[in-house]
Amino acid sequence: MVKCFRKASLAAVLMSVMGVLPMPGEWQGAIHAADQAPPDVKSGEAQQGQKFDFEKDKAGSEPQSFAPMVGDWYVVDDHGNKCFAVDGRKWAKGKVASGVADKARALYGERYAEFLDPVQTYAYFPLAVCKDVNEFTSGDITVRFKAVSGRIDQAAGIAFNIRPNGDYLILRANALEHNIVLWKYQRGHRKKLKWISHVTTPTGHWHELALRVEGSNIKGYFNGRKVLEYVWQAPVKGKVGLWSKADSVAYFDDFVVVPEKG
Repeated sequence: MVKCFRKASLAAVLMSVMGVLPMPGEWQGAIHAADQAPPDVKSGEAQQGQKFDFEKDKAGSEPQSFAPMVGDWYVVDDHGNKCFAVDGRKWAKGKVASGVADKARALYGERYAEFLDPVQTYAYFPLAVCKDVNEFTSGDITVRFKAVSGRIDQAAGIAFNIRPNGDYLILRANALEHNIVLWKYQRGHRKKLKWISHVTTPTGHWHELALRVEGSNIKGYFNGRKVLEYVWQAPVKGKVGLWSKADSVAYFDDFVVVPEKG
């Protein structure tokens, strides 16, 4: 389900943020009032954005708003709340999603084969692309997630700058490693750009992951606080989606995209 709305003021967001986890000394000193999460996009008088929830989607099926490209993705009912799940329990060496060629063709037209080659080569990173955001360049992306299980990994992330050739960027959290990492996925290989340790991410609890993009400047947020900043090699421009790894089972909800109006 897609909803349109407008941003609230920063003051409203600070009053509404609940349950922010304590910050270890390694990065506590770097947090300032100006480093709060991107403004809440549920109300207010700023620019319009889109919110994707899954209340009108059928449990056990793919949602209308996302195209799973790698891994098993489907809608689940989590204690009366529908959310989008990645299920890595059947993971071995990774697999592309059902009908991936047709989905890639719908997203990228004649360039679909270019997108598929690296994705299929390095297919143990589950990826689902948002169908309704054609090109994200600047603005805010926020998602709520809950790590459920996983022996090798319990990863949940936002994929962005998804290019027709299959390259993309990821901001992800991991409930087993307790860290936040900004990765690049390029030519079928993954490389870390920035790594923040000691970020407590308990399994079985809902958390908020967010990023703000301003041209090539990327800021990452966790539970309402800025945890990293990085300048990418070029202005961000591409599709967006959700990401995971290996045998992770994770739930996602309230995927919010608010583009900056130029």
